[in-house]
Amino acid sequence: MASLKLKVSYRCSNNNTNSIPFSLSSFCKKEVTQIRFPNTTISPPKLHLQALGNARAKVLFSAKIAAGTVNEVLPPPLDSTSEPPQFFDGTTRLYISYTCPFAQRVWITRNCKGLQAKIKLVILDRENRPAWYKEKINSADKVPSLEHNNEFKEESLDLIKYIDSHFEGPSLFPHDPDKKEFAEELLSYTDKFNKAVFSSFERDGNVAGAAFDYIETALSKFGDGPFFLGQFSLVDIAYAPFIERFQPFLLDVKKYDIIAGRPKLEAWIKEMDKNDAYKQTRREPKELVEIYKKRFSTLL
Repeated sequence: MASLKLKVSYRCSNNNTNSIPFSLSSFCKKEVTQIRFPNTTISPPKLHLQALGNARAKVLFSAKIAAGTVNEVLPPPLDSTSEPPQFFDGTTRLYISYTCPFAQRVWITRNCKGLQAKIKLVILDRENRPAWYKEKINSADKVPSLEHNNEFKEESLDLIKYIDSHFEGPSLFPHDPDKKEFAEELLSYTDKFNKAVFSSFERDGNVAGAAFDYIETALSKFGDGPFFLGQFSLVDIAYAPFIERFQPFLLDVKKYDIIAGRPKLEAWIKEMDKNDAYKQTRREPKELVEIYKKRFSTLL
């Protein structure tokens, strides 16, 4: 049975038909011609891609990845029975666990840079990691780790900077001297912030108040946007995975609302929730609360 294929061409008033811009301007007229092909079946998605043309389809797909609008098919975790990949074969790999906030920092950075096709995710079972990971990749048996240029690299804050500076994609670190200096200050404060909040788990939730007040003040420094440096940056990426966990946990267990009286922090959380590259890395709040209840059960 014959099938129809659509041939799409454009006639432009400027007489230049060799190069069609990515967004077709108003002076280009689209012409569609039906072509019959016997004994073939063309599905609508394939027909659509053929109409676009392979080159333009690739551009569209790359643009969606860079914008964080393409949802990956995420791989299952590797456990103690899993074989290792072929190391140093030219593939750049990011080793993470789905529920680790440190690993999530690097995962977000990868997505924000549009590197889903350039940096392959290797997911490890957090409770049952394969022995080869500790033996060959990370002697501390912690995630994240990055395999790049025949080396394994560690530490989440170092890795987000490394990916930002060594790979293509939008820059996530400021060039303005004042913002750059403040960015380094905020990145240095992350460990102190996390420890302050963790210490509140065994006491009253209000103990963490000073740490969240610091965040509120930091978010007030620049007025050109809702993020720490005004515009979205690595600083937001560094804090997001932890605040994502602290907010529901403290509210559930300690009845402490971290956004009460902190409008800047509340606005920041809402803006982060709009970020597709970040949303693809998030877990359900209930899952995170249960993980923390189990992890910190002796402190509660």
